[in-house]
Amino acid sequence: MSELLAFDIRPLQAQSGNLPLLVQAPEPGIDLLEAFAELKPLVDRHLIESGGILFRGFEVAGTEAFREFAASFGYPLLSYEFGSTPRSNVTRGVYTSTEYPAHQSIPLHNEQAYTLEWPMKIWFYSVVPAETGGETPIADSREIYRRMPVSIRERLIDKRLMYVRNYGNGLDVDWQQVFNTEDQATVEAYCRAHAIQYEWKDDGELRTRQVCQAVACHPVTGDKVWFNQAHLFHVSNLQPEIRESLLDVVEEEDLPRNVYYGDGSAIEDSLLDDVRGVLDECTISFPWLKDDVLMLDNMLAAHARSPFTGKRKVVVAMAEGHSESIPN
Repeated sequence: MSELLAFDIRPLQAQSGNLPLLVQAPEPGIDLLEAFAELKPLVDRHLIESGGILFRGFEVAGTEAFREFAASFGYPLLSYEFGSTPRSNVTRGVYTSTEYPAHQSIPLHNEQAYTLEWPMKIWFYSVVPAETGGETPIADSREIYRRMPVSIRERLIDKRLMYVRNYGNGLDVDWQQVFNTEDQATVEAYCRAHAIQYEWKDDGELRTRQVCQAVACHPVTGDKVWFNQAHLFHVSNLQPEIRESLLDVVEEEDLPRNVYYGDGSAIEDSLLDDVRGVLDECTISFPWLKDDVLMLDNMLAAHARSPFTGKRKVVVAMAEGHSESIPN
């Protein structure tokens, strides 16, 4: 049977272009993993163009079957190293998508765009959809780049971005969890290998700094994409009362996370307000259905999370590590 006849293939939302492209099972009862051989050519053909594919109407026999599906694309699944959010390992290479409280939204971002190494592929599996909300909004990173004011693009390309993180102290994820080790020497070796400046503070906690890209070039298409998490790390992302409360307790340099221009100078709140405005314009949202699997090219498509009520379980897998050139 021709694969074009076997599956209903079309944009999920006509007004949003091909992101995400919907691949719908032709009838109930078709197992996603068993259909892999027919789905793989579709992914090879369409993912690089659309940036994301939503597999809908298939049966998924749990997180282990999801893991096998993601791993079948030919790259070992990645562990969540140097992460910025709390996550739990569900099975080998599969993690909770986030453990932020249900009432909080997580802004659009590309996975690990705050560092020099990131996964090229990311998969989300809707195990239990929320009662209300809980969407994983997405956006075309090429379109974000095109819509971003030229003055902002040029400034951030020229200056780059310095991400500053302070771990632990009850304010953010502990360094032991971020680096998956209890050994300071292992952390130091990782930082040296990945162009991350580090310092151990007097209280034994860790501070890191890393200068990274604001815009990246996709290694296959050559397209320029908006690829950073400045709007998410910057102190202006905090609600005003939380920002004020934190700064009553710690100095700015000790905030759990912040971002500066690459030379260490402050980024204007107004610039990041403009960035957030473009992201809002580009956002595409749709409700999860049970057993939906969303596959994204992590450089071509950003993702987010909407607040929700009820139980929600969405798990994630990542693969195909890619590195920007790391300074010696």
